[in-house]
Amino acid sequence: MANILVVDDEMGIRELLSEILGDEGHVVQTAENAQQARDLRTQSRPDLVLLDIWMPDTDGVTLLKEWQRDGLLTMPVIMMSGHATIDTAVEATRIGALNFLEKPISLQKLLKAVQQGLTKTTDPQRAVLNNRLSVLSDTGASNLHTSGFGSGNVQASQIGTHHVVSSAFDSRLTPAPMPLNPLSQFSFDLPLREARDSFERIYFEYHLQREGGSMTRVAERTGLERTHLYRKLKQLGVESLKSSKRHS
Repeated sequence: MANILVVDDEMGIRELLSEILGDEGHVVQTAENAQQARDLRTQSRPDLVLLDIWMPDTDGVTLLKEWQRDGLLTMPVIMMSGHATIDTAVEATRIGALNFLEKPISLQKLLKAVQQGLTKTTDPQRAVLNNRLSVLSDTGASNLHTSGFGSGNVQASQIGTHHVVSSAFDSRLTPAPMPLNPLSQFSFDLPLREARDSFERIYFEYHLQREGGSMTRVAERTGLERTHLYRKLKQLGVESLKSSKRHS
């Protein structure tokens, strides 16, 4: 999960990108202008920024230059625009932008660019993790808590690299338990239209739980395009796992 900042003066684009990236498990903040982006950059230190070029107060390239000048360009920035020229895209890349996405942005290009950006973000962190694991392995159990890995659940005999990594990450990788028989909720006494909606609701809820709420994997599993899947879930009144958690 990453903290992503979306900067765009169009509300529809902010909402769409927030929904897509939120369904991928990321925490998304939005800004409609450069001043809001400055404030959020200072407050939350995002792992990645999606930055529109054309904005009414300060354009994205100017903001990018400002961050570079002030030493604040410490996160990958992906530029977005529906009207930018090749020269503008080249200039943004020269200043320090990681990538450029042309609007309307395709889902595949968006997710690929975000994944590449977050890979660059996590590389230094992975190096620090490896260094800590090396120190931990050399110095033994007494350094567990001072190395930042103490969880209260790791025994002294389990201080090897494998156990530390497992303790830190296994809980996130374990899928949620699946119902034994999802169709136990289904009634065959309903009229056909209602029965079909009821079955589809159970079907999509099953796959959302199975895939941990990832809309990308659910779309692949069910054979639907992402936009069609969103419309279908909205029609059936089915919320994604992450949306339901936000509302609870």
